[in-house]
Amino acid sequence: MAQSGVSVTPDCITQFNDLKLGKSIKWIIYKISDTWKEIVVEETSTTGDYEAFREKLVNAKSKGKDGKEGKGPRYAVFDLEYDATGGEGKRSKITFIAWSPDDALLMVWVTEQSTLRLNELADKNTQPKMMYSSSKDALKRSLNGLAADVQANDEDDIEYDTVIKKVSRGR
Repeated sequence: MAQSGVSVTPDCITQFNDLKLGKSIKWIIYKISDTWKEIVVEETSTTGDYEAFREKLVNAKSKGKDGKEGKGPRYAVFDLEYDATGGEGKRSKITFIAWSPDDALLMVWVTEQSTLRLNELADKNTQPKMMYSSSKDALKRSLNGLAADVQANDEDDIEYDTVIKKVSRGR
């Protein structure tokens, strides 16, 4: 369980293992559930269309307890295939992406189990980014076999060429 009190559902791990071992799934997008208690699979795809994947992240929405909707953070895993520099052939890296746009919707959080005492912050405008940030490591620890990690806060951070540059350097 994450510091935020959010748990990872078994389906998150099952889908990841299908991507890692079966290679039929090319990407997975995860989100924190509407109840803010668990990380769930939002969508998977068997096509390696990076632009479609990127658009899903850019257009992701989150809803606050007050019912307002706005830009939302997400976690994602993409099985990236790219040409190695220097003509060394094709490479493949399973890449974790933490998408947390700088302009994500401001909303108020109240959680019952939070070890971070988020209930004490309930009277303040706290971003969903805070919940995603404090839950990220729990998901990453559950997904054995990640080769790269990308933190993305604006649309340029998840451009294909930008991600490939980060991944090919081992970051």
